[in-house]
Amino acid sequence: MSTVDIFKQLASVNPGEALYRRLVTPEIEALFARIPKPVGSFGYDPWGYNENAAKLAVGIFRWLYEHYFRVTAHGLEHVPPQGRVLIVPNHSGQLPLDGVLIGYALATNPHGPRAARAMIERFFPTVPWLGNWLNAVGAVIGDPLNCSKMLEQEEAIIVFPEGVRGSGKLYKQRYQLQRFGNGFMHLALQHRAPIVPVGVVGCEETMPSFANIAPLARLLGLPYVPLGPLLPLPARVYLYFGEPMVFEGSAKSEEEVNARVEQVKERIRELIARGLKERQQIF
Repeated sequence: MSTVDIFKQLASVNPGEALYRRLVTPEIEALFARIPKPVGSFGYDPWGYNENAAKLAVGIFRWLYEHYFRVTAHGLEHVPPQGRVLIVPNHSGQLPLDGVLIGYALATNPHGPRAARAMIERFFPTVPWLGNWLNAVGAVIGDPLNCSKMLEQEEAIIVFPEGVRGSGKLYKQRYQLQRFGNGFMHLALQHRAPIVPVGVVGCEETMPSFANIAPLARLLGLPYVPLGPLLPLPARVYLYFGEPMVFEGSAKSEEEVNARVEQVKERIRELIARGLKERQQIF
C-alpha cells in the first residue's frame, strides 16, 4: 500500500468512531449482548438510556475500576441475573464514584451482567451536558414514580437511601451510616422486589472532606462544597454484595417500614465491618 493510500484510509476514519471501537472491545459487546434491554428505534429507552453510550462508559471506566481504584468485588453471585431488584449500598466520597463502580461491577458480572439504573440527586441534571450523559448511561432522577415504573420493567436499580447525607459527610464521620429514607422500602414492598445490600469500603478515602463550605454551596445552589482534594485519591475500593433480602406482605404502619429499613441498614453495617476487617491497605 502506497503512502497516499494510507493517508486516504486514515482520512476516511471518523475519530469518534475510531475511539469507540478502541474502547468498546468485543468482550464488552458480548456482555451487552447478554443484557435484555429493550430500546426504541432510535436506540433510547423512555428514561434516556442508550446502549452505545453505556458500552462506551464501561470502556472508559474499565481503567479506573481495574487500575486506579483496583476494585475487588465480593458476592456478585447474589445479584439476580434478571428480574426486578433494588441494589442498596452505603454512600460516600463526595462524588458518585461508588455508584459508578457498582454499576461497572454489575455490567461486567460474570454471573449475569446487568445494565443497572442509578437513582441520582435532582441537582445533577441541572449541570449542562452532565445530565444528558448520566441519563444516557442509565442514571435517572431519584423520583419514586421513575423507580416504580422501572421496577415494573424488571430493572436492576441502584438506590442510595442516605442521599447527600451520606455522600457529603465529613471524613471524621467515615463509615458511619446516616439516616436512611424509607422510600426504597415502600417500593420494595409494593413491587415485591428483592433488596441486595452492598457494603462499600474505600470510597470514603477517595475524596475525604474535612469541612463543608456552606456559604459557597448556597451561592452555587449545591447541597455541599467539600474542603478536600480536588481530584479523587487512588484508594483501593472493596464492594461487598450481600444475599438478597425479601420482605413479604405489606407494612401496616410507618413504624413497620422503619423496622424493615433498619434490618437493611444493619446488614450493610455488617458488610462494611467485614470489608474494614479484611482490608489490608488503604492505597
